[in-house]
Amino acid sequence: MTHVFEVLLYQPIFNLFVALYDIIPDIGVIILVITLLIKLALHPLTNKSIKAQKEMQELQPKLELLKKEHKGDQQRIAKETMKLYSEHKVSPLGSCLPMLIQLPVFIALYYVLRDLFAATRFELLYSFVPNPETISPISLGLFDLSQKSIVLAVLAAGTQFLQARMMQAQRPPKEAGVAGKDESMASMMNKQMLYFMPIMTLLIGLSFPGGLTLYWFLSTLFMLLQQMWIFRHEKPKDGKAIVEGKLVE
Repeated sequence: MTHVFEVLLYQPIFNLFVALYDIIPDIGVIILVITLLIKLALHPLTNKSIKAQKEMQELQPKLELLKKEHKGDQQRIAKETMKLYSEHKVSPLGSCLPMLIQLPVFIALYYVLRDLFAATRFELLYSFVPNPETISPISLGLFDLSQKSIVLAVLAAGTQFLQARMMQAQRPPKEAGVAGKDESMASMMNKQMLYFMPIMTLLIGLSFPGGLTLYWFLSTLFMLLQQMWIFRHEKPKDGKAIVEGKLVE
């Protein structure tokens, strides 16, 4: 498994970093370029993920109504919930796929950046990639991306919070239906995630090298922008959009 991980992920990313460094001798700019390439490759999956989250938020009033109508009958609630998902072609797991795919990429990036700054593993370079012998961790002549960065950790946590906050703003208001008045378990979990994920991002960002935290920040920022675009230009199936907790025609 380790060999497969190295051949399929670590080695290609390692070679891409070194090849780009020969053209752009700034590791920070290279991380930006690679983040863009990864986001472009995952664009279709990320789009589906964001839309799935949006659709799940739109279904909350109906899900709450189901729980009230069949209170105490968990089997019936589960059956009707799955039926509702099927009717609206919504997958509860649809929002998890891009995250699961990005996780091994993130792990590979961690090892790549560690080995690049330590000037090791250059024997894994492809024959057509020039060996730079050393890689400077300094970006823009100011930032040492081999060291931990409080600023980048805060930026990563901040974008994580904004992304979660925007999703919270898509939650149907009370006017969306009687059931919208009740706080469901999913809603409570979403509220916890609003603060939990940014805090976790901050703590992890403070423990990782600045280069990896920069990737996390840029990746989350691009997803936030993509989420803003989808929420602004796509309306739910009933023709009403939800913006900051208000229904908009």
